Amino acid sequence: MKASRRFHMLGNILHFHKFSSETNGRYCMVEALVAPGAGAPPNRHPEEEECFVVLEGSFDFMVEGEVTRAGTGAMVTIPSGSLHAFTNAGAAPGRLMIFNAPGRIHDMFFSEAGDPVPEDSWAFPVSGGRPGVAHVLEAAARAGVEIPPPPAQAVSA
Repeated sequence: MKASRRFHMLGNILHFHKFSSETNGRYCMVEALVAPGAGAPPNRHPEEEECFVVLEGSFDFMVEGEVTRAGTGAMVTIPSGSLHAFTNAGAAPGRLMIFNAPGRIHDMFFSEAGDPVPEDSWAFPVSGGRPGVAHVLEAAARAGVEIPPPPAQAVSA
């Protein structure tokens, strides 16, 4: 078991209900409280499937370039290796339940890249905390999460 079950990263409070190590390597289960406008940047993980259930709020999910709006009760599945992202599209924090199978990559990534927060708090940290972009990219590479660079912007003359 990890030292902490709850982490903050890029406007998300992530609470591990189950680590992969607690399910014989079959899955991990994470509840996320996502600040308005926050989410996850485009990423892919070739060895893990992912499923999101919207518990509260409205989220925009991008899967392989196609964007879908999902509200409370919706389920969005991400096939292994698919480029995907999500953003809280609402004006208030939203909640997701996230399942990853087999979950090892997400256990490692969130535990290393995230900033531990108290187990009894869902409050977003006042300061930015430790997980800056460079730290997140390094942890992603070690865990096997691919975060491609943003597309080059056209330069107008």
